[in-house]
Amino acid sequence: MTRISATSFAIPLALAASLLTAHKVQAAGDAAAGQAYFSHCAACHSTSPGVNKIGPSLAGIVGSKAGSVPGFNFSPGMKNAEVTWDDGSLDRFLQNPNGFVHGTKMFYRVTNPTDRQNVIAYLNTLKR
Repeated sequence: MTRISATSFAIPLALAASLLTAHKVQAAGDAAAGQAYFSHCAACHSTSPGVNKIGPSLAGIVGSKAGSVPGFNFSPGMKNAEVTWDDGSLDRFLQNPNGFVHGTKMFYRVTNPTDRQNVIAYLNTLKR
């Protein structure tokens, strides 16, 4: 009976592990697809260090504190946001910028979860 019990638990555990692994792979996004999608963002944001437009440069944005890009005039909401940009915070911000950082100047939403993950994967490739 012990052998049957162990086996009956092994299959569901293996299935759960494979589903979690598949989710992580999907969450990583496709940087090339994100770069293509970034054409929607390029009117306002540069990927070159030190080149601010209507929005701040996004070079090296992952891992930085919100409102900290040199030379950009951030909204008070963004200046006071206690956020460090990582995959999770970027996902929430891109889905609903003003809902995540009240008073942000950013108005563009990336509503499609796959597009958000792809853009985030691309942002992770940008260095200062």
